Amino acid sequence: MLRLDTSSDVPLYRQLYQHYSSQIEQGQLQTGERLPATRELAGQLGVNRTTIAAAYELLEAEGWITGEVGRGSFVKARGARKAISWNEFMPPAEPSRRLGAHPAGPLISFATSRPSEQLFPLDAFRKSCEEVLTGPGLAGILQLGSPGGYEPLRQYLLESARQEGVAGPNDDVIVTNGCQQALDLLCRVLVRPGDAVAVEDPVYPGLRNLFREAGAELIGIPVGQSEAITRHRPKLIVATPNFQNPTGATLSLAERETLLRVPGAVIIENDIYGALRYSGEPLPTLKQLDETGGTILIRSFSKIAFPGLRVGWVIGPRPVIQRLIAAKQITDLHTDQFSQAVLLQFAKSGRLREHQEKMLSAGAERLRAILRACEQFLPVGSTYSRPQGGMNLWVELPEHLDAGELLARAQAAGVTYLPGRHFEVSRSHANALRLSFAGLCEEKIGEGVALLGEVFSNEFAMQPMEAVV
Repeated sequence: MLRLDTSSDVPLYRQLYQHYSSQIEQGQLQTGERLPATRELAGQLGVNRTTIAAAYELLEAEGWITGEVGRGSFVKARGARKAISWNEFMPPAEPSRRLGAHPAGPLISFATSRPSEQLFPLDAFRKSCEEVLTGPGLAGILQLGSPGGYEPLRQYLLESARQEGVAGPNDDVIVTNGCQQALDLLCRVLVRPGDAVAVEDPVYPGLRNLFREAGAELIGIPVGQSEAITRHRPKLIVATPNFQNPTGATLSLAERETLLRVPGAVIIENDIYGALRYSGEPLPTLKQLDETGGTILIRSFSKIAFPGLRVGWVIGPRPVIQRLIAAKQITDLHTDQFSQAVLLQFAKSGRLREHQEKMLSAGAERLRAILRACEQFLPVGSTYSRPQGGMNLWVELPEHLDAGELLARAQAAGVTYLPGRHFEVSRSHANALRLSFAGLCEEKIGEGVALLGEVFSNEFAMQPMEAVV
């Protein structure tokens, strides 16, 4: 029996809407049943006809009923709703987050910073998997685990870090779903809206976007100008001292020590490329140099083994790690334990070291190949970084060339890259681009840079003389 409460704060038309939508949802009114005419129902309830009409309009707008001229209002399919426009429902995404899909077809791609699949030691990986699958602890590995990580792997990573001198007696470790989740968890734990966070400029967009999403006030510092940070007095510094993405730059010992002297700042050291040194002497990490305990170190298996397994880790003061563990438990309970167990076996067996040696040899050859190609093919006035390791090279074209505008022409020629605008923080990098070389063989590197050189040189030749001068 339908009754309306005239003393309620809920409007009568809304009460009527709630009554009928509930009946339809519960199946008390079936698809195709006719609702009373507005005049008829108004007379029964003793209310104005416009009240009934308003309720019916809302029911139709929400997809509960459909009105047919001359026939009345009928129940639609049970529980039906008006289709949601997801683009209107969700807040708009910032343009900087959309790197864009690459055109279909065979392209020589310098766009992704990742190891070559051709170098994956698949037989060694299969052997590691087999050893885990036939081992005595498989049932526990397949069970729910600790949010801190697979305990044998945690102990292995912590012991290795202590032997290296990057973990002290008050440090602990958490295993994460790669470096990206490590950064995300650190944002959740350490950053509040309005906090000043110093980052390199240009910088990896996944890092920049995370901290912006957390409401941080980003301070873009040119790579290699650590001294500039001191006058900003940030709460947090995020740095990649070894083979920075996208520039490939490495901070000198003096620059590292300058970072550690910034008063009151916590440092997040992203060291996912540090193991990929092809030449030169390694420098101590910020974590090794820091005597105050104010540095948190991030590392990952993604660049030195298999990116698809998504296993990274954070080493830092125990109170911070405990907070990260609590945040991770809320996020995804724990990192996949089978992947952790396989990578532990891959490392302890010596297979990781063998694979790393092959990657270093191949990486050195590919770096030499891209440096030769840049010297040979890029237009006059171009500059490019000369890293000693890592996976990325930073190119700056003559100032009047826009790498973003030239991308479509490059793709039409059969090659792609990421323009500098994707890595901007507070300065424009319109004439720059990142070339990620580690995933390509030397032949493709030479062919790809030659194609880029042709595109860039043709555009350079078309510029007015006053622009070139």
